[in-house]
Amino acid sequence: MKKLPFAGLIAALCASMAPAQIPALDLQSVRPEFLGVYRSLVQIDSTAGHETRVVDYLRRILEGEGIPTQTFALDPDRANLVARLTGNGTRRPLLILAHTDVVLVQPEKWPLDPFGAIMKDGYVWGRGTRDDKDKLATNLMVMLLLKRSGAQLDRDVIFLAESGEEADPKGVGINFMVEHHFDAIDAEFAITEGGSARLAGGAVKTVSIGTAEKLPARVRLVATGPAGHGSVPRLDNPLLRLSAAISRLGAWQPPMRLNDTTRTYLEKLATISPPAQAARYRDLLLPARTAAAQRYLREHEPGLDSMLRTSIVPTMLKAGVAANVIPSEAEATLDIRAVPGEDIAKFYAAMAQIIADPAVKIVPLPATRPASPASPLNTEMYRTLETAARRLYPGVTVLPSMSTGASDMAQLRAKGIPSYGIGPSVADEESNYGAHSDVERLAESSLYQFLEFTWSVVSETVVHK
Repeated sequence: MKKLPFAGLIAALCASMAPAQIPALDLQSVRPEFLGVYRSLVQIDSTAGHETRVVDYLRRILEGEGIPTQTFALDPDRANLVARLTGNGTRRPLLILAHTDVVLVQPEKWPLDPFGAIMKDGYVWGRGTRDDKDKLATNLMVMLLLKRSGAQLDRDVIFLAESGEEADPKGVGINFMVEHHFDAIDAEFAITEGGSARLAGGAVKTVSIGTAEKLPARVRLVATGPAGHGSVPRLDNPLLRLSAAISRLGAWQPPMRLNDTTRTYLEKLATISPPAQAARYRDLLLPARTAAAQRYLREHEPGLDSMLRTSIVPTMLKAGVAANVIPSEAEATLDIRAVPGEDIAKFYAAMAQIIADPAVKIVPLPATRPASPASPLNTEMYRTLETAARRLYPGVTVLPSMSTGASDMAQLRAKGIPSYGIGPSVADEESNYGAHSDVERLAESSLYQFLEFTWSVVSETVVHK
């Protein structure tokens, strides 16, 4: 073997000891492959019960690149897939996940084939383009690029493609993984859907990072009374009792409960809002001035109002057997979404006091997700997300946000994994083209930006420096 001169030996030794650089993403060169993967995923009809179709596709690609996979299935048609890139163990793993299922479609209501992934007017159209195959394709591409780069990783990267996020009555998806295969997905941090970037005037103005979500705590109100003939009005008619109970709850505004996420959200939102709006957002943080601001939100900004308190929305009614019969029972389903930390038993007791009718009972429905804390804002992962957003979108304001809906981050947070929601940029005027709509679509340019953002976040978090 040829010996190096001393100077050359020292240079080689220094080079071998130098920290590895985070590989740069040549976005232009990977666009065709990435777009192809994304469109292929959208073209797979993976409505609930057919998720294994996506798993089979993902497995072929990952294993073709030398990335081992595992499949976990409670139902063979609704499998979950886990792939792992192994690091040196210096730090605990990062979990990147996305769900494979999509909601049902009514093809006759779509202007284009919902599973065609048709490109038109700068958009990719189809079911799942925004929920959740944009994240799924992006996570897959990040895994492939990390593998190809040969970069040394300080922590494992775990890729989870999970089933049943949209419809999981049997617990085939994240519940199955958490309860029976948690060791396969246990991580220090997780990133998934649940955030967004807002485009205005062609530029991204805000990036929302999902750090908390409300807990579904649904109930039925059941009103009872004597049955009777429809020709004889009765004050104890269960329908009258139920209607009065719903009306009282509708007029009630549960108390505002801020946490670190919503408080920071309001503080930052005030810095970028027009003067009148900014004043209202600041007033929400001042006990002496919050009442008027809360009343305004309830009427004019119901989405923001819901972020600040546990909400009650009547969604279903059931009563009666015939037009001429007073029923002995009437019931309503209430969609209650509790803020993190809400004592739900005390909340139900407060509801009973508002209803003030012993003939109307509150019957809690089975929980669909566990109570989970908000993910902290002082973690390495949140700081990395914030830094990456500011680098990609100069001048952007980064907002931690609390979802009024629900996601599978709840199960991960309940197991102690701080989890953060991210998403591609969407213009205000595109709000009607979102998830679950009959015109679901995503701008091709937003897809590429999202890959760049996710790559930056993941590589900064896992690559040895």
